[in-house]
Amino acid sequence: MRIALLVIDSGGIGPAPDSEAFGDEGANTIGHAATAVGGIDLPNLAAMGLTGVIDVHGTLPVSLQGVAYPVHPHANGKDTLAGHWEMMGLTVTTPFRTYPEGFPNDVVKQLTVAWGREPLGNEAASGTEIIERLGVQHLATGRPILYTSADSVLQIAAHEKVVPLSELYDWCRKARDIMQGPNLVGRIIARPFIGEPGHFQRTANRHDYAVSPWSATEVDVLLQRGVQTVAIGKIGDIFSGQGFVKHLHTSSNIDGLEKTLQVLEQDSQQPQFVFTNLVEFDSHYGHRRNPAGYAQALRDLDQFLPRLWEKLRSGDQLWITADHGCDPTYRGTDHTRETLPWLAWGRDLKPFVGRPRQTLADIAATLAVLFDAPQIGDGQAAQELVEGGRR
Repeated sequence: MRIALLVIDSGGIGPAPDSEAFGDEGANTIGHAATAVGGIDLPNLAAMGLTGVIDVHGTLPVSLQGVAYPVHPHANGKDTLAGHWEMMGLTVTTPFRTYPEGFPNDVVKQLTVAWGREPLGNEAASGTEIIERLGVQHLATGRPILYTSADSVLQIAAHEKVVPLSELYDWCRKARDIMQGPNLVGRIIARPFIGEPGHFQRTANRHDYAVSPWSATEVDVLLQRGVQTVAIGKIGDIFSGQGFVKHLHTSSNIDGLEKTLQVLEQDSQQPQFVFTNLVEFDSHYGHRRNPAGYAQALRDLDQFLPRLWEKLRSGDQLWITADHGCDPTYRGTDHTRETLPWLAWGRDLKPFVGRPRQTLADIAATLAVLFDAPQIGDGQAAQELVEGGRR
């Protein structure tokens, strides 16, 4: 049996029961992106059940072929780590620290000593905006651009011709050592860029240095059970490499889909769990408030799906979910707390749309049953998927 899980990074489908507590009432990432462009037709996602859990303007009715559930996230946070860890049974109860006013002086002093130069910026900002604003000064001085966001992150931007990637990554590792204890942040992110003033462009050489999960996740258990666990995209960084035997770097959403396809084409007879993150939905379109780009990324995913379905054998399943929302039409540039989709396609699944599930940890619980492994977390297995995996 093989399970491939695609994460539409930020693919929210409307308000969650606690959206108001996060200041995100009314957010609806996929729904608003579709409406903003006058409608998009997503026939394959609809066949998997997307239109059973959200009304997508412009998507025509099709025959249901998959299993779909809306899911209410349970973690106390709407960041990348909280969403992905919850999928694997580890639920964040205390949010990681954030720095909306920038990092305190004592932290900046430690970073300056570690890097051998004082950073520029030190503020909460959009990555593309702060690079354009401070990039010329960075080119002249070699000083790194330091910034954060509403998430628990410390981001370091540097031009690849000014700061070699090896040095930027070393700065990140040093920052990871500093940002511990009372200053713990979820991720240190290297943000290399290239180009000339007015035309700076971030590259695919981003690297995340995340806090390691504080206990085992379902991926660890699957690996111990003899399941081949494959991380595609930033999944390996999110879990600090724990639990995966193979890590495949990606440069784009399409590259992530192609690498997922390549793994399935290998036709392995070993039990396999493939975990893929499609980061451009969030980084390129959600955070940058680009609904047209978001809508096109959904079209691209939709058009690719039949190629993945074709590689699935009896018992195999393709799942799609999201880690949080990032409504490209909403105020600000940050993640949004939303209900999330969980869609499944498999040759042995009976079409079904279920009631809302109360935690993403149900994904871990379902993996545990399908692969006959111990369960991490308090989720409840989705019986429709379990039955489809046993036929």
